[in-house]
Amino acid sequence: MGTAMSPTSTSETRALKSRRKGRWQLMLVLLVAIGPMILATSMYTFKFWVPDSRSFHGELIGNGETRAELGVQTDEKRWQLLVTAPSQCDADCQQLVYLARQIQIGLGRDASRASHAITTAQPLSAEYDARLTREYPQLQRYALDVKRYQRAAPGIELPQLWIVDPHGNLVLRYGAQVNGKDVLNDMRQLLKLSNIG
Repeated sequence: MGTAMSPTSTSETRALKSRRKGRWQLMLVLLVAIGPMILATSMYTFKFWVPDSRSFHGELIGNGETRAELGVQTDEKRWQLLVTAPSQCDADCQQLVYLARQIQIGLGRDASRASHAITTAQPLSAEYDARLTREYPQLQRYALDVKRYQRAAPGIELPQLWIVDPHGNLVLRYGAQVNGKDVLNDMRQLLKLSNIG
């Protein structure tokens, strides 16, 4: 004759199983919620599983630096292709101004989301100034505060092309020998991913 379990021990066994099941469910929920954060923090801290490749061609700024810190004062609210010339606008500078305009045109239907501009520390030559007025009617022009520029971009004395977002943040920087197709691809990618501007 077998021993019958009392109703009390059966309910205790059920309650114990229920508690164990509840603990496992709680641990699973915590693992799903917190696990990715722990993994991401570990990846960042210990530099593992970080991809070496990148999808952009310029130098990523990514430190929160703004156009104003670069020494350029404007309230432009679109993406901007900004050419900086901390001295005079020489042949490299003029090539970047041409490139900025061509890239904006190359954006096609997204061209209205961007502008092109030049900022120089020294006045343009009368001949080049007249040419810009005639051939680049949409080109925005700004004065460059050289002291601020040198603080924000130390050691960068040559003309540069910058991509600036609609909030005025510096995003990418290119030297004078950049391939225009690379900049156009970067700009298209930024506009595709952006909800602003």
